[in-house]
Amino acid sequence: MAERSPPRTRIYAGENLRALRHAGGLNQRMMAAKLGISVSYLSQLESGERPLTTSVLAALGRHHPATLAMIEGEGPARRLAALSAALADPSLAGALPPETIAKLAEERPEVADRIVAMHRAMRAAEERLQIAEETMVAGSAARLPWEDVRDWFHEAGNYVDDLDRAAEALAAEIGSPLPDEAALVEALHARGLTLARDADEDAPLARVDTEHGLLVLKSTLTAESRRFLIAHRLGAIAFADTIDALVRVAPLGSEEARRLLQVGLANYAAGALTMPYTAFRDAARVVRHDIDRLSRRFGVSFEQACHRLSTLQRPAAAGIPFYFCRVDMAGNITKRHSATRLQFARFGGACPLWIVHEAVAIPDRIQVQQSQTPDGVRYVSMAKGLVKPSGRFTRNPRRYAVLLGCEMENAGDFVYADVIDTAAVPTMIGISCRLCPRDDCDQRAFPPADRHITVDTDRRDVVPYRVV
Repeated sequence: MAERSPPRTRIYAGENLRALRHAGGLNQRMMAAKLGISVSYLSQLESGERPLTTSVLAALGRHHPATLAMIEGEGPARRLAALSAALADPSLAGALPPETIAKLAEERPEVADRIVAMHRAMRAAEERLQIAEETMVAGSAARLPWEDVRDWFHEAGNYVDDLDRAAEALAAEIGSPLPDEAALVEALHARGLTLARDADEDAPLARVDTEHGLLVLKSTLTAESRRFLIAHRLGAIAFADTIDALVRVAPLGSEEARRLLQVGLANYAAGALTMPYTAFRDAARVVRHDIDRLSRRFGVSFEQACHRLSTLQRPAAAGIPFYFCRVDMAGNITKRHSATRLQFARFGGACPLWIVHEAVAIPDRIQVQQSQTPDGVRYVSMAKGLVKPSGRFTRNPRRYAVLLGCEMENAGDFVYADVIDTAAVPTMIGISCRLCPRDDCDQRAFPPADRHITVDTDRRDVVPYRVV
């Protein structure tokens, strides 16, 4: 007779659920909808009348792995969250019940870990294939220095733990509750640099005068840009050893790439200094990731706040997985990162159906879009066009747009999703025309690189060929 596994210990976590709901600014109706249960059942859970079921544990694992880790213990909670995500992959036919997933994670942890590892390997192989296909389309196997650095941050998950924690500690040391410009300037002065201004209209944004011990900033900078550049130089000095160690072991192909990575890591430190991890993540949850409110609270620009949200991937304390990009007037992606299943094209522009392209032409207005990729995953995106004045009539201002989005399952924590009708048909987007398999898109600029086309000279449509 087969040996039966011991019964699962009942878990009562009313206080944890209540604290989680209050931290997210959610009422019981919103929290119940997020967990897929009734309001009355949530009320019973919060009052301690009922234990957590496997379906509720699985929902917590998807949306709030850190809270689940607190309730269940770090190892089992992370395993359940990772297994649930792996088995929810759209490439797998059908969804397993949460109870089945939880039982597998609990009773056969070694099998669960192998499934998670295989899923990660599959996703990594898909990314390598995409890189190979895009490189073939671009016509060269060599990566340029900034592509090298961009890929380094992508492979790091856009989160650098040692640097992030060091910056958070320094921020707490020099500023309470947050380091303002005066605190940053004082900390910089203690490290041998004094702040100075340059009124020359053609001056660079920032330069270091080592001979006189000065950090010279352009006098026309906005307060947000000035504070960020001070934090950049402070981070470059205070964390020089950490940055050098990261650059030294980075698999980069040129000296230019190593110098660019130094700059990128100092920029990362500046973001972590001005928006310390725990404080920023907690504030983001309370305001449901409202960028304007976060910008005002932390004294940063709209773009800086968006970028920082895409870096909140600290183990056991991760924020919502976001994707983020910046697009210029020509459609070039000048910044990109994704902690979601959506991945950006490494070469060329993005899908023309993305709302970010419309946002470039309409500055200072937030656009929201529900979209779906060919793998069936739905997303909600927020895009805003931004203009950085040049300071003179004879020089064009910089115009671009930023995009921030998440998978639809996290829409309840993303304030911009409130205007989305989830029952409406989403916009069908792809990665880029060269890689998109859709055969019914009227916005195609090029046929997919791996598909054949047919041309009927007696038939004329918006696109003069059919993808087969």
